Amino acid sequence: MALNQDASLKIKLIQLQCHFTWGLRKEDTDLSDLQNRLENDINFSSADQAGAKHLFSFLAFVKYLQDQPKEALTNLTKAEDHIRKHNEECEKMLIVTYGDFAWLYYHLNDHVKSMHYLEKLEDIKQRFPTQSPTAFHAEVYGEMGWTFLMYSRKYHEKAKECFEKALIEHPDNPDWNCGYATALCRVEYGSNTTEDSPAGKQLRRALELSPGDPYIMALLGLKLADHGRLNEAEELIERALMISPDNPHVMRYVAKFFRQLGSMDKAIDLFNRTLEKTPNSAFLHHQIAVCYRNKRLNLRRNGGKNTNREEAEHLLLLAMHHFQKAIELKPSFIYAMIDLALLHTKMGNLTKAEELFQEAFQVARAKNDNLQNVHQCYGDFQLYHKRSESLAIEHYMKGCQIQKDSKVGEKCVQKLKKIAKKRTDRNPSDGEAFGILGYVNQLRGDKLQAIECYEKALLYNPGNDEFLTALCDLRLSLH
Repeated sequence: MALNQDASLKIKLIQLQCHFTWGLRKEDTDLSDLQNRLENDINFSSADQAGAKHLFSFLAFVKYLQDQPKEALTNLTKAEDHIRKHNEECEKMLIVTYGDFAWLYYHLNDHVKSMHYLEKLEDIKQRFPTQSPTAFHAEVYGEMGWTFLMYSRKYHEKAKECFEKALIEHPDNPDWNCGYATALCRVEYGSNTTEDSPAGKQLRRALELSPGDPYIMALLGLKLADHGRLNEAEELIERALMISPDNPHVMRYVAKFFRQLGSMDKAIDLFNRTLEKTPNSAFLHHQIAVCYRNKRLNLRRNGGKNTNREEAEHLLLLAMHHFQKAIELKPSFIYAMIDLALLHTKMGNLTKAEELFQEAFQVARAKNDNLQNVHQCYGDFQLYHKRSESLAIEHYMKGCQIQKDSKVGEKCVQKLKKIAKKRTDRNPSDGEAFGILGYVNQLRGDKLQAIECYEKALLYNPGNDEFLTALCDLRLSLH
């Protein structure tokens, strides 16, 4: 009988909408870094700030994943108190929190309390029915969106879809409009977008609904700066900083703007001030390191032979220190690993650079994330520092395959074309070079040009099975 009751309870729990049922996989995030970010957001978010209402429930789930059930319960209690205190019509906003309570008590083998929260949810469901049994309340979609947004970049597309669904019911909700704008920015990051992109439009829409929100101002400022609208961007950035001069949410984006603008000292000052408030932020250490690295590059570029070597070395060591600190705080920080590896090459320490690249590959494959970036940067490392053109070509090709229309994918394509052109200029009968061009054109969908290149490749390198197979496949695809 007890087994039947347990099975019945489990079936009801699986049907709930909460953090335990949204398919959040431990391997897709860095739990320690996520915990730090959530705790920082709780400390510096105002009660009515976008997404702030959902932080305690999310943190409770992260604590559960870290095998800290007592801390998880404490945070769920805080979540309920926070929602009741700041929202008069709070019942629908408690759906996710009550679902988390029910699941957590189930895992603690307290089935009585788990059933108690299921009854509370049933009561909410009766009082606030949805349009269909499969539809969720907009409040659930909103909380799901913020969760996916913070959990991992792999979930950003899902976050966008959740906010879209939430806004169908409440199109003027400032919280969800802000979340939707943020999700669109994340989804567009690294892609070739126009000034009038969906993210840009949605940021303006979010700012219309929340005209005094410095977070949205800062995000829109960054977006405008990406497309050369510097005057409008700087005006927004300055307004954001004036409204919230001490809010780390805002300061980090303002600092990033000045870094992209080339004002390294101003950016470093802002990042360091933000770091004082959130000392465990891997993101901030990485950004500071990038600033020191860029400052060193500017020094060498402007100084030429007269560059102050001691200052340049000091800046290099500062950058390496902060990249290393970012990795310590977030062991899965692939960008920091790549950046630190490339700085080790400047120190002549190719062995250490190789170790870091292999570590980056390991993390990227385990998390199925950022692998294209690692291939592209490792290709550069092989080409320019190890002088291995063949390995560089191999990794550029692998990078191309992952996402053709991204900025990184385009970099890989351009590197392959440059290598091939250099080789054909040196030797017009270089079959492998034409094979590379055939591969690039095939990848871009230019079948006729690819066929022509592969025919030349086989003319100068007859019997190459790889080129022959590609040529046959292309010819067949035309019929």
